[in-house]
Amino acid sequence: MVDKIFDRSNALYVKTVPRKGRGVFANIPFKVGDVIDRAPTWGFDDATAKMLDRTGVLEYYFVRHDRHLKGGPLIGYVVFGWSSLMNHSSEPNAQRVWADEASGSWVSIVAIKNIEVDEEITHRYINMSAYPRTINFID
Repeated sequence: MVDKIFDRSNALYVKTVPRKGRGVFANIPFKVGDVIDRAPTWGFDDATAKMLDRTGVLEYYFVRHDRHLKGGPLIGYVVFGWSSLMNHSSEPNAQRVWADEASGSWVSIVAIKNIEVDEEITHRYINMSAYPRTINFID
């Protein structure tokens, strides 16, 4: 069985992290400000979020708290990229940066700390209170 799955550029790979499931790791060094990944998203409203919250998709969608500033009805986003596999950390080394474009909403994962080869890339989950109590977040 393969223990690492690489992206096409060989900059990232996915492997299993004990007690966490899958995680994304750097195969090259990233400096503060580097874009690690950029991906399109599918946005949905509160009614759809309530339905998805009853499924396993809850663990794979993102909440955007800047949407209320724009008056938009969309509150959740499924991200079609590596960031959907990145684990939470209370001291993350990357963050999400959202962009609304004519082609839809996109999310970039940007390094906020220097990241070394073989280091796990993490970001802070902002909707942790929505998760079932049975999920224990591990840093």
